[in-house]
Amino acid sequence: MNVAAVLAAATAAPPVAAQTLSNAPGGVSAPHPSSTANARVGAWATAPQAVAQHPGAPSFNRAPAVGGRTVRQIVFPTLSGNEVRVRFSNAYGSQPLVIERASLAVSLRGAAVDAASLRNLTFGAQPGARIAPGASLESDPLPFAVRAGTPLAVSLFTRESKTPTTWHKIAQQTAFLSAAGDFVDNAQAASFPSRFTNTLWLAGLSVVPEVPSHAIVAIGDSITDGMRSTLNANRRWPDGLARRLESAGRRDVAVLNLGISGNRLLNDSPCYGERLIARFRRDALEQPGVKTVVVQIGINDINFGYVAPHAGLDCDVPHVIVTVPEMIAGYQSLIAAARARNVRIVGTTIPPGKLPPEREAVREAVNRWVRTGGAFDGVIDFDAALRDPSQPTRMLPRLDSGDGTHPSDAGYAAMADAVPLPLVLGTGK
Repeated sequence: MNVAAVLAAATAAPPVAAQTLSNAPGGVSAPHPSSTANARVGAWATAPQAVAQHPGAPSFNRAPAVGGRTVRQIVFPTLSGNEVRVRFSNAYGSQPLVIERASLAVSLRGAAVDAASLRNLTFGAQPGARIAPGASLESDPLPFAVRAGTPLAVSLFTRESKTPTTWHKIAQQTAFLSAAGDFVDNAQAASFPSRFTNTLWLAGLSVVPEVPSHAIVAIGDSITDGMRSTLNANRRWPDGLARRLESAGRRDVAVLNLGISGNRLLNDSPCYGERLIARFRRDALEQPGVKTVVVQIGINDINFGYVAPHAGLDCDVPHVIVTVPEMIAGYQSLIAAARARNVRIVGTTIPPGKLPPEREAVREAVNRWVRTGGAFDGVIDFDAALRDPSQPTRMLPRLDSGDGTHPSDAGYAAMADAVPLPLVLGTGK
């Protein structure tokens, strides 16, 4: 595998291919520029991934059918501001995504929103947009009081009868689906009887902050995505880091979670997203206002090569056994890409995962390089934060969710507490 070539291709600028819908059928207008675009900072984000396309896919790998209904999704911004833009993605679509209308409101209980706060989004001064396959699009700047920690509801209506092909599979947050029709302006929870726990087409929310601010991007696999944390409770380790920063008075820093469950450093998956070296530019380096990236990845590269292939949807393909030098080369490519953008990059050790001896040897060798190689701008030792001192190849039982690989809520809190704030703020080690 030529890691450098893959990353070089991934960092090339993508084409822009989105149009806004006028009130007249088929009408197109130019995107509306923001005079304050350079001041914007990401306040919330998630990593788009492809919905697995296989006729035998189990229900948990299939996106809900939403055509002709309204989707309402809840996000928790980690930065305050008084102007907002919302980004939608059709990164893995084979057909244009047509958004007829969309809105933003302060979220209340369930699908209910504060009616007084509800505002319609526009795209090039039009109520809807057509987003080409492979493209993304931001809404026009909207005056709106975004407050860190206060949930927002993003609603969108698409008339087309289709199943999404771009989503974030494991959101750890309940979203809502209306009965048939346009309920973008409807504030009542009863109008949204169906629920799901994915994120559909929604990729980010950025604000013009009240004070000069920046973002920290946490990127990685299910351990960053928050797998097995409590639903609707924001107990992922990046959530805990955001709370620590707020408690420390650093309300000028956002924390953005770009983890994908099952993700690998070096290989794509039909279910678990593009390899990190391929998605790093889009998901980390292009986040508005990013200053520091924390990389947490590797356990799936070590594990999936040993999983036996099977018929039907095989999420673990390719079943490739990776070597320590290959993983180090992957990390080094990320480091080079971040430094080319003048972005700090912080490495993390791979936590224990009850691995057989051959795989455990790879984990320990990679961790030695992360700790002592001096390649990253700094290191967070998640392995030390989670391991059982009496059995260091295993997670401490009270920090284990029960599967030996994913932390519990207490484990994710321990990870957040292990992050040296000066390191991720760029003020020290």
